[in-house]
Amino acid sequence: MTTDPPGNRFDLAEAFRARQQQLEADLGFGRTVLAHPGTLGDATELDWRGMLADFLPRRYGIAKAFVIDIDGAMSHQLDIVIHDRHYSPVLFEVGGAHFIPAESVYAVFEIKQSLSKKHIKYAGDKIASVRRLHRTSVGFTTATGVAPAQEPKRILGGLLALDSEWTPALGKPLRKALASRTVEQAIDFGCALRAGAFEVPDSTGRDDMWTSSDPTTSLIFFALRLLKRLQAMATVPAMDFAAYIESAQTQSPG
Repeated sequence: MTTDPPGNRFDLAEAFRARQQQLEADLGFGRTVLAHPGTLGDATELDWRGMLADFLPRRYGIAKAFVIDIDGAMSHQLDIVIHDRHYSPVLFEVGGAHFIPAESVYAVFEIKQSLSKKHIKYAGDKIASVRRLHRTSVGFTTATGVAPAQEPKRILGGLLALDSEWTPALGKPLRKALASRTVEQAIDFGCALRAGAFEVPDSTGRDDMWTSSDPTTSLIFFALRLLKRLQAMATVPAMDFAAYIESAQTQSPG
């Protein structure tokens, strides 16, 4: 029987703590040296997007984007859109702005400096602008036959931050703010690196909430629970490209 040499182990929790410390340092540095809110916001978004791009499997794309649908409706711009990168195209990229079809979206996140009632409301409104878009679905041919069209899965939404304005960070004020959101505005995840993280497993009740009040485990709590929810969603529906072609021709002038 072979024996692993001493020290030949990987400490997953410690690896996440180190990654969290790095992300905290980057976000804190930006807050210290960047006085302009727009510049600070851009830097913060890049740090969070970079973390998710490093962590999530390559099947997921990470972008700051507008989400659009077949009817020509468009969401607010979201700081982070987690989207399919294998079966659905990024329809356009103009001046650094991405336009992504609603069918390809798994999750969307807003990024703020802190968790607060105002930011919960703001994030919920922006998340709702994506969830209310129309998504097509069509059957497609596989090696074993024709797969039927699938019902589009509910899009996940969340708020990412460095701190929390509440004390305690994940107490009654947060629960009250979350409960005031409609089903379309519901927030599934929140992560404040210096305060803790939460997941709301049921978008209809929002009374049941899983939390990690230990700031040192904020990132591992959020990242692994997000990955678990994405895994449960499997694959996004196949876009009905024929319907998009028809819609584009109908909307074209003349």
